This record gives sequence, structure tokens and C-alpha cells, in this order.
Amino acid sequence: MSNTTKLIHVGFENNLALDRVIAIATPISAPVKRAVQRAKKEERLIDLTNGRRTKTVVFLDDGWVAVIAISPDTFSSRASK
Repeated sequence: MSNTTKLIHVGFENNLALDRVIAIATPISAPVKRAVQRAKKEERLIDLTNGRRTKTVVFLDDGWVAVIAISPDTFSSRASK
């Protein structure tokens, strides 16, 4: 069995390692907004939006937070393929 990491396309030729994702959320709740601001302040934010509106916040297993411009539904459907 190989130990290859499955990458998921998140738009604009960007990919995330699926095995590092622990949660996905919409950026509309106050706790998620605070988590994004905290990650930005601590320089643990990965912005993969290419200047577009953030539709999904992805929490990674090492404490990093990624923001992406595809919806949580789109992310989930790509992850399940």
C-alpha cells in the first residue's frame, strides 16, 4: 500500500492535502471569523481565494487555517470522489 497524499483541487490551480483537513466551515459565524483573524495574526493563515470572496474555512491538523473561494458543498463533493 502506498503512502501518497490525496490532494483536493480548491480552485485557481491550488490544492490542499485532504489527509490534513480536520474540519470545514462557512465563514459566517463569529467563532469561525475569530479563528480566521487569530490565524492571520499568528501568521498561520493560508489564503487560497485569489482575491475572491471566502466561502469556506478549512481547519488543518497542524493548527493552520486555509480560506478558499469554493463552497463547502463543492469542497465536500470533491473530497468524496
